[in-house]
Amino acid sequence: MAIIKPFKGLRPPQELAKTLACLPYDVMNSEEAKEMAEGKPESLLHITRAEICFDKSVDSHSAEVYNRAVANFNDFQNKGYLKEDEVAKYYIYAQTMNGKTQYGIVGVAACADYENGIIKKHELTRPDKEEDRKVLTNYLDANIEPVFFTYRAVPEIDAIVSDIVTNKAAEYDFTSEDGFGHHFWVIESAETNKALESLFENKVPYTYVADGHHRTAAAAGIGADRTKANPNHTGNESYNYFMAVHFPDNQLQIIDYNRVVKDLNGLTDEEFVNKVKENFSITAESKEIVKPSKLHDFSMYLAGKWYGLTAKEGTYDDNDPINSLDVSVLSKTVLEPVLNIMNLRTSTRIEFVGGIRGLGELQKRVDNGEMAVAFALNPVSMKQLMHIADTGNIMPPKVTWFEPKLRSGLVIHKLD
Repeated sequence: MAIIKPFKGLRPPQELAKTLACLPYDVMNSEEAKEMAEGKPESLLHITRAEICFDKSVDSHSAEVYNRAVANFNDFQNKGYLKEDEVAKYYIYAQTMNGKTQYGIVGVAACADYENGIIKKHELTRPDKEEDRKVLTNYLDANIEPVFFTYRAVPEIDAIVSDIVTNKAAEYDFTSEDGFGHHFWVIESAETNKALESLFENKVPYTYVADGHHRTAAAAGIGADRTKANPNHTGNESYNYFMAVHFPDNQLQIIDYNRVVKDLNGLTDEEFVNKVKENFSITAESKEIVKPSKLHDFSMYLAGKWYGLTAKEGTYDDNDPINSLDVSVLSKTVLEPVLNIMNLRTSTRIEFVGGIRGLGELQKRVDNGEMAVAFALNPVSMKQLMHIADTGNIMPPKVTWFEPKLRSGLVIHKLD
């Protein structure tokens, strides 16, 4: 069963929460981070992206940058931008997008659960990105940003969360610049904290990484490294745990993750459409955007026209966790045999666009000549994601997009 414990959170005072909180480190580049933090000395970006404190010539992965992150982290605590709670507790972090709110419980997950498969993953990680997060975490001695987990909903946990958010005012409650609402409660009752810990231990057999595979792998790696280096290791040290927000699966929705390709591999538009017809039925042709509405439906934008596509029988296997995915269908019928894009991780001819940008973004990138063709896919379901993780399979690259992104800085977990 899953180990999810309360912890002594390091948090901002109410009046600083909105200014201090920021988007995760990996959704912006250095220039964008610098612009976001402009005029905001309390922004956590001065810690998570400390390269913004230097000239562009300074390597963002240099010891100089990591040391500045540590200095800024210490400065935030000395100035009272961040204060640690006196006792361990859980927190509730809710997000609102398009009128829908999802409620997650912030606790620390066990590194051992990652190693023994209690925490399930569905993506591969890159060693270089893992190492970058390990280095910063080790310098700061803290999980500065949470990871995004899900679990199969437990009615008793839902009831506790509902009671708290209905009857207690949120500690933080603000709308970020992207229009998303962020709401945060501190669970003060020792009895409630104990009840939640027991429910996780007895009712949640597995948790699933939704977003943050690299941070999760880095945290588990740090736990293993520190265990080996500590001759007096007991298993109770803070480094054995890392911070995660745990959302019930029935509150989450995965957004589509679409593809744009730079060229047609030497084919004319007509030749390419004829190749596509071999495996897809064309259900619509329009100057207006065509949006996929169900599994195995796609849309394609080419030469100023949208096409509705339905995969023909035989191009997918709904009994196979991977071959039932529309991203797999597209790769095996179009990207690989027609466009000669054999490796989604390394090809420079394909790019990926999160559905949060809308299908108009796909049309824009083709119309301006940057790309030759775009494909929109129906989003993967939570059921598919969990089934893939449960069966030990790994999704192809760039399949899931979760929104809103968790804001960093509302609570931090120290490892010392």
